[in-house]
This record gives sequence, C-alpha cells and structure tokens, in this order.
Amino acid sequence: MITSGGPSLAIAALDDAGLARARDVSSALSLPLLHEPAIPRHETDYALLLLVTDQGLGLQVTGRKAPGPVRCEFVRGKAGYRRDHGGGTGQLVAKAVGLKKTRRTLHVLDATAGLGEDAYVLAGLGCRLTLMERSPIVRALLEDGLGRAAEDPGAGPVVARMTVRPGDSIRWLEEQHEPVADVIYLDPMFPETGKAAKAKKEMALFRELVGNDDDAPALLAAALDVARYRVVVKRPRLAPPIDGPVPDLQLTGKSSRFDVYTHQKLPEGPAE
Repeated sequence: MITSGGPSLAIAALDDAGLARARDVSSALSLPLLHEPAIPRHETDYALLLLVTDQGLGLQVTGRKAPGPVRCEFVRGKAGYRRDHGGGTGQLVAKAVGLKKTRRTLHVLDATAGLGEDAYVLAGLGCRLTLMERSPIVRALLEDGLGRAAEDPGAGPVVARMTVRPGDSIRWLEEQHEPVADVIYLDPMFPETGKAAKAKKEMALFRELVGNDDDAPALLAAALDVARYRVVVKRPRLAPPIDGPVPDLQLTGKSSRFDVYTHQKLPEGPAE
C-alpha cells in the first residue's frame, strides 16, 4: 500500500496540455505533482507514477526496462473484443452470476472492482453494475476508463450501466441492514504462493500498490449478509475457497474458478 513503508507515488504530467488535469488529480488524491516533459521514468525517486496523457491516466512502474503503463481500457483491446465476441451468457462469469437462469435485469455489486473487466462483461450482457474499489488510485484509473468509454458509440451504452461508488466495500456492506444487490461479486487479491507463473503486469502493479486482500473472509461474510440471491467469488483455479461457508456451487475454467453461494433461486421471468 502507499504508506510511509510502501511504494511512493506521484502524479506526472508529461506535457503542458495535461498539466491542468494533473493538478486536479494531484489535489484529489493528495499526491505530489511532477511536471517535466518526457520525464525519464528511470530517474525519479518515486516507485510509481500516475501519468496524465492524451490517452488517459496510466499507472507506470519506474526504473529501467519497466513495462509500459497500465490503463483502464473498455473501447479497444481485450475488452472491446470480448464485448463483441465474448460468447454471451455462455461465459463462465455469466453462468456464475446466474444469467442463464433468469430474464430479469440483475443488479450486481462488484465489491472489488479493480479495472472493471468482469463488470464490463456483465454490463454488456444487460446487468446493472455498481462498482466499489477501495484503492483511490485504482478507482481513479477505473473512473478515467469509464469516462473515455462513455464517448465511444460501442462502449458508451455498456458503461452507462456501470456506476462507481466510493469507499471501502467491507465497511459499507457491514453498515447495511437489507439486500443491496441481487448478486454481489468478489474478486479479492489472492496471496502469492511462489508457484504461479509470472503475474501479468496489471496484477503485479496492483499487488505492489494495494497488497493482498487479507480481509477477504470478512468481505465474504459481509456480502453474504446483504446479497439478495447469491454471492459469487472469483478464485484461481486451484486455490482453496475463502475461509467461511462451503460454496454451494463451483464453476471451473482453465485458470479461474467461481465459487457460488446461493440464498434463494433466481426469478425466471422479468421484473413485474
């Protein structure tokens, strides 16, 4: 996490055009601002830079031979392809949420939203999404990606069904006393085991930025208390379930698994 003992982070405007926005981001996140056109990313005292460019916000590891910045992208790349060619309700995440069992528009709370990849898939299949991400840096990337996607003819109607809610999801869920969503979706950061292949750069960056989600059992418990129909937890394929109740159903793919905890049967027809 970004603390006195963790990686340091600054906002970096790489040109004059982005300086005004960089100042706004710096103020909103209470982080220092660097402004040097084409700043050498290996010659800075900061471990991470949140870059402000004409392509949007990007989180960049510093140092020589560091990979390029991570951005939230819904228009091009994997997200755009998956939107157009992803397999509809036959996708494993769609089955886990229950889209094969109901014609109702489900409200899904993604309580560990990250960069919103799975949320975007579900929104593309007609769900209404509320996204919570407790890291303000990751949330800034997410909101930036949603803002850019809103202007795209293909992605705009999808992200219109996605709303970001600030705050820590565990604390917020524990304060609720009635169902907050039809389905609550969780994808907590799994502790490193040393056995997995080299993590993709997004996961490695997020692990450096926010650490592991060691409070995942508390998150699951809070979600189970206020989900109307089910809670869905995404896990690495061979990982044990989160400590707590035994899942009612497990759906396993090539690299991931979905643990499903059900409260009641999903309604088959549309809402009356």
